[in-house]
Amino acid sequence: MSTDMATKLNDESIESWLTRREGWSRDGDRLVKEYRFDSFRDSIVFVNRVATIADELDHHPDIDVRYDRVSLSLSSHDAGGITDRDLKLAERIDFATSAR
Repeated sequence: MSTDMATKLNDESIESWLTRREGWSRDGDRLVKEYRFDSFRDSIVFVNRVATIADELDHHPDIDVRYDRVSLSLSSHDAGGITDRDLKLAERIDFATSAR
């Protein structure tokens, strides 16, 4: 767990970020996105890539795997909502998946 306390972002900051990111949406105090793949194996490869990024950033998403679909949910529980850490993690995940 990261030792620095993150600050929850205001609604305007989150909405502005969402307008520039494809596929991400807000569900209460979480950022969510579903990714689709050709096979279960591809889904797991993606999850492993996300795990590496999450460990590098010391910030971990909730992950739900359903065969060819992977749903991610990002929130900073210590701050009670969405923070810059969540935005950074989402951007790194998108970059990693665009490179596949």
